[in-house]
Amino acid sequence: MRAVTWQAPRTMSVEEVPDPRIEEPTDAIVRITSTAICGSDLHLYSVLGPFMDPGDVVGHEPMGIVEEIGDDVTGLSVGDRVVIPFTIACGHCWMCRRGLQSQCETTQVTQYESGAALFGYSRLYGSVPGGQAQYLRVPHADYGPVVVPHEGPDEQYLFLSDILPTAWQGVRYAGVGADDTLAVLGLGPVGQFAARIARHLGARVIGVDPVPERRAMAQRHGVETIDDEATVERLRELTDGRGADAVLDAVGMEAHGSPVAGAVQRAAGLLPDALAAPLMQRAGVDRLAALETALAAVRRGGTVSLSGVYGGMADPLPMMRMFDKGIALRMGQCNVRRWIDDLMPLVSDPSDPLGVADLVTHRVGLSQAPEMYDVFQKKEDGCIKVVLDPQR
Repeated sequence: MRAVTWQAPRTMSVEEVPDPRIEEPTDAIVRITSTAICGSDLHLYSVLGPFMDPGDVVGHEPMGIVEEIGDDVTGLSVGDRVVIPFTIACGHCWMCRRGLQSQCETTQVTQYESGAALFGYSRLYGSVPGGQAQYLRVPHADYGPVVVPHEGPDEQYLFLSDILPTAWQGVRYAGVGADDTLAVLGLGPVGQFAARIARHLGARVIGVDPVPERRAMAQRHGVETIDDEATVERLRELTDGRGADAVLDAVGMEAHGSPVAGAVQRAAGLLPDALAAPLMQRAGVDRLAALETALAAVRRGGTVSLSGVYGGMADPLPMMRMFDKGIALRMGQCNVRRWIDDLMPLVSDPSDPLGVADLVTHRVGLSQAPEMYDVFQKKEDGCIKVVLDPQR
């Protein structure tokens, strides 16, 4: 089969790789009909290279048709149309029973002291082959896959794999509702959905992004927007001087405006993996510009919710300011399965209250994936969300 593979930092390649097969009685094989490039994939593209191996199959936002199931798989049939959550969870351990599927004790990657295994996401999360491919082996298929109707375009349901529940969790962690103000930093795919979800829940939303196309998309869904110049001062001006009730950081580790951390990341990426990987595990630092903005822009007693991915182990935080302001901080990989029952009625609603039909800017064949990684990272050609068709 054909699949998108990581070969070196900033080098993706579509290659012929072995077809997946049933390895455990709880596995399923899914023929992928749509799979997306996620902002988190860009971390593999650059920062997390020391934890990748040439030939790793990437991707964690897939959906498709079940082709084969293991003997112990129940509740799933050949021919079902399914969305595959990016977190691989068993559904029955202590963590899963408490809605913490991203910490699944059955699939935790204990070698790196990481949480649940993820599709297509480096040695840190199990080196499980990902979904930017024609076929995907799905472990724990008796629990993970979400069965969806055969009617409707893939994009109606595809984002249940990651970015829609990630945004939902981020907004829930922010704790906003009617009459609250949420500032969303970064209007990429997760930020777009977070802003729309908060609006759906009755909050006032102010989105922050330097890219005009992203601001324009958010404005179509009732979101006030500003660019990222003087963000803190402008947010305070718009909130009676106090700051937002909550700030959702949808940017993460590769934020612009952190030159020292950026230089450290680039230097680590030039080291041999045997040196770079332990260095990043013990002394890695993130570009913290977005997080620092969030901590400054939230009001006293407010909440900062982190949906953007961070990976540093030695990040300096302004603890005195955080303590003095009484800031609550919530974060973590998304517990996808926890939120599916909340989201399914919304994506199934013909009125499309979350605007899932208004996100994809580029849909291309799998062969164009390497160039689209570059376009997506550089935010060129109005690129906000890329969906790949593995069957062409």
